[in-house]
Amino acid sequence: MIITEEKIPATDRLKELFDKSREILSDGDASVVNEVREPAMNAFLRMGIPNFKTENYKYTDLTHLFQTENFRRAWTPDKFDVNLKEVFSCDVPQFDTYLAMVINGWFDEMTNHLDLPKGVIIKSFKKAVKENRSLVEKYYGKLAIAETDPMNALNTAFAQDGIFIYIPDNVILPKPIQIINLLRSNDDLYATQRNLIIAGNNSQSKVIFCDHTLTPQTYITNNVTEFEIGDNALVDIYTIQNHHNKAANLSGLYIRQGQHSQLVTNVVSLHGGIIRNNLGVLFNGEHAEAKICGLALSDKNQHVDNFTVVEHAKPNCHSNQLYKNILDDNASGAFTGRINVAPHAVKTEAYQRNNNVLLTNTAKMNSKPQLVIDNDDVKCSHGATVGRINEEALFYLQARGIPEREARLMLMSAFAHEVLTEIKIETLRNRIDRLVDKRLRGEVSKCHLCAMDCIR
Repeated sequence: MIITEEKIPATDRLKELFDKSREILSDGDASVVNEVREPAMNAFLRMGIPNFKTENYKYTDLTHLFQTENFRRAWTPDKFDVNLKEVFSCDVPQFDTYLAMVINGWFDEMTNHLDLPKGVIIKSFKKAVKENRSLVEKYYGKLAIAETDPMNALNTAFAQDGIFIYIPDNVILPKPIQIINLLRSNDDLYATQRNLIIAGNNSQSKVIFCDHTLTPQTYITNNVTEFEIGDNALVDIYTIQNHHNKAANLSGLYIRQGQHSQLVTNVVSLHGGIIRNNLGVLFNGEHAEAKICGLALSDKNQHVDNFTVVEHAKPNCHSNQLYKNILDDNASGAFTGRINVAPHAVKTEAYQRNNNVLLTNTAKMNSKPQLVIDNDDVKCSHGATVGRINEEALFYLQARGIPEREARLMLMSAFAHEVLTEIKIETLRNRIDRLVDKRLRGEVSKCHLCAMDCIR
């Protein structure tokens, strides 16, 4: 008789890991972070690892990610024999930013000597918990609710570090803040990152997140960002996701807008094995506006899932969503967009569009736009399309002497360009435009000069 050892369920292993790691998790952190760890873990155990039976994850099963027991945890900052700031540099020409790096979920202290405007803070989240306690207590955990999403819960239970940004009232940043999220390890790695960003009243800022892997190991990153936008503030948030195909990027961005604030958010997914982007936008003041965009380019067996929830909780607010996907080979994608309009949120204008192009018979796309409207004084619409390249347009270009391959690339570039035009930083937009063009041609595209040989 063959006796096989019964495998411990992944949720039990995570609970056991949490219990064993309580001391290192709570080291140096204030009660605002530590007191919510246990309830968050209990919430995670109640909800479980998301799978196709989980309503909000019905197109993305994450159970297989957590079956492996070999992932190393970055309990402390990793030390490297090279200066990653020197190894890795953005190659956007004349791209002047306030540059900060987060490596394996830990803020890189070598980047904390920035010439910032008076009152602006960019630092380690772990340090901010102690040194900026009142701000952290006011905003931490208010938007990324652990009880409603298992990945938020897991992040809250294991959160240690990330980045903290504070922009005071009336401050206009003269250049963007660029946050480079790097993954580098000699072993398979699970990284947890928690970010808190506060933009004060009447402030103006642009924040760029760049996600990259530097080594070919398998990665899971659970990254949650809470972003508070004050009254009359203008904020642009751009995200470029460029992990390799053995990486799973589970990301949550949760935003609350004050009255008369204006938001632009745009996520461009170039590479990544599994990408799940949760986006929540809450209108917490009248006459706020949000332009919400996303573009995903997927091939091989990649999977990109964008899940958005826009809460119109105040009157006279305006939201406009545009998400596009181009899928090749056996790639799969998903878009779920939910707009909730409260009973008292009259004069709401909310629009949502999801357009998708399948380049093969084996690529798959699931689209689920949703409207929940509780008053009749609104202007709202939603729509989704899934189809192939327009054959008439393709024939038109070929009839004018353009080879089929180039004609297809022209049509795909035009399809993607509508999203890219919403990037308001010209140098960044031009660079991403070139990266998208290379990606559509099937070329290995890097948006950095990197001495690491990273397998795509």
